[in-house]
Amino acid sequence: MNILVAILVVGIIIIIHELGHFLLAKKNGITVTEFSVGLGPRIASFVKGGTRYSLKIFPFGGSCMMLGEDETVEDEGAFHKKGVWARFSVIFAGAFFNFVLAFILALIVVGAEGIDLPQVVKVRGNSPAEGKLMEGDMIKKINGKSIHLLREMDMEFYFNPIQEGVPIEVTYERDGKIGTTSIVPAKLETYLLGCNYEPGLGKATLVAVTEDFPLAESGLMIGDTIVEINGVTVKSGDDLSNYLNQFPLTGEPVSLKYERDGEIKEVTVTPKLYASGIGIGWGFSYQDLSPLEVIKYSYHEVKFNITSTIKSIGFLIRGKLGLDDLAGPVGIVNYVGQVVDGSKEYGLKVIVLNLMQFSIMISANLGVINLLPIPAMDGGRLVFLLIEAIRRKPVPKEKEAMVHLVGMAALMVLMVFVLFNDIRNIFG
Repeated sequence: MNILVAILVVGIIIIIHELGHFLLAKKNGITVTEFSVGLGPRIASFVKGGTRYSLKIFPFGGSCMMLGEDETVEDEGAFHKKGVWARFSVIFAGAFFNFVLAFILALIVVGAEGIDLPQVVKVRGNSPAEGKLMEGDMIKKINGKSIHLLREMDMEFYFNPIQEGVPIEVTYERDGKIGTTSIVPAKLETYLLGCNYEPGLGKATLVAVTEDFPLAESGLMIGDTIVEINGVTVKSGDDLSNYLNQFPLTGEPVSLKYERDGEIKEVTVTPKLYASGIGIGWGFSYQDLSPLEVIKYSYHEVKFNITSTIKSIGFLIRGKLGLDDLAGPVGIVNYVGQVVDGSKEYGLKVIVLNLMQFSIMISANLGVINLLPIPAMDGGRLVFLLIEAIRRKPVPKEKEAMVHLVGMAALMVLMVFVLFNDIRNIFG
């Protein structure tokens, strides 16, 4: 069932991508020879307006085949016969429709669940933040970068770690007024396990595990779910947050129980002293939103997913993330299974909303990846179109085809590696 759900989720996202190509091709008078739902042999099809509409046997994705897309055809409806910007719009439309889908899903999720606002829930005594920030303050900017979601603040400190002695400029809202303060991080006895987990009423499932910190060293992985801490049952992310706020971590060992693939495991870890800090506890503050606020925060939800994808790619290129951090189709199926299994006890509504939240991430991710200037992908084809626009003549087709062929071969090698990596991560 989880595999079918994953295929349905990813399939819809890919079909929307192909629908973007299809609609812009039709608008620009390009002949679409076939638009298919699914891959492989046809189950059923019909022809209308010169286009064959097909349903194929494997319900994973779809395709939009255009006349003259990869060969020279003497027909006014051929892809290569259209102007450079018409072709550009057709290729760009796939990724754009992924962003539109992510926004529509965000409207539903944000409207139903609210949003995680970056609110200060605790200020530690004798810390750099004492006297500068207060409980209840809403963070607006960090070092000049606008913050709308708590996850944006987490992302900012993840990609730009706090450093002792390096000031952090914080803009905040208190009682309807905006203030700005500078906080200089200092050595604090802050103990960490090294993870981020799903907030709210859903299970406390790990979404990040930091290398060289206790949980990673004890073998915990992204996707594991914390179900107990020091004998106290943890049913949700909020339960874990409340426990850690009530009983802050020290240098004393912590007993944890976590669930992986339906099996409960137990481990004892000793929190690690983190050298620098500012003495602030961030918390999730969900609130009902007006219709205009739903639109506003839905935009920021999509923006966050696009930005985090771009920054993660940058970390991957610079070697700060390894290829082990990539996930392919098998990894996605596994993660969808975890989303479904972790939401079952809360009912169908929570399952659907959590799957929509996951789909926002995947759709935005797919949009960004497709726009990368990689041969054989939409972004690579857009590069050739931009070159054509600048030169005022197209790159010879045989040269472009050779570049795309090499790119496709490299992508196939990468996909084989990612597939192997997915299986290895699942089965250890």
